[in-house]
Order: sequence, then structure tokens, then C-alpha cells
Amino acid sequence: MELVKAVYTATRQFPKDELYGLTSQLRRAAVSIPSNIAEGCGRNSRNELHHFLGQARGSLAELETQLELAKGLGYLDAAAASVLLSKADQLGRMLTGLRAWSTKEAAG
Repeated sequence: MELVKAVYTATRQFPKDELYGLTSQLRRAAVSIPSNIAEGCGRNSRNELHHFLGQARGSLAELETQLELAKGLGYLDAAAASVLLSKADQLGRMLTGLRAWSTKEAAG
């Protein structure tokens, strides 16, 4: 959720003509991450949790790509992009751990 808030804050400064472009894409990818985690936790099996954690990981990869693009286009300065990418990296490590746990739990 913290990453979502940080993305929303950062994208407020993007050009207005990007509102329905990169701004929207970044925000949707960011929101998709905790949404998929929540959906997986609400399901009835570890296999489904594992699946939705994978979906969250995919959305995170999409977000990281879009952050790099925003930096390359000059919409994010290097420092702001670094902070967001660092948060994304931390979240990615957490998701990897959760997926490993869900696999062990599903098998055992």
C-alpha cells in the first residue's frame, strides 16, 4: 500500500497529457499489486494464493518497467525513481518469499 501511495504522489507531477497514458498505467499497475495479494488471501487454497502472488509479481515487474520509462522520459528525476524502484525491489523480495511459503504450504 505504501508503494501505491508513493506512485500516486510521484505521478501528480507528470504532464497532464499523460493522465490517460503513463500516469494511468503506473497507477493501475501499482494498485494491482496489493489487490492481487488481497484476492489471493481471500481464496480457499494455497494454490490460488500462489497464483495471485504471481499475478502481483507480474504487476510489480510492469510497474518497474514503467518507472524506468518515466525516468527516461524525464517525468521522474533520478532520486525519485531510485526511491520508488527501491520500494519495488523490497516488495519483490517479500513477494518471492510469500510465493515460496505458499508453495511449501500447498505441498505439505
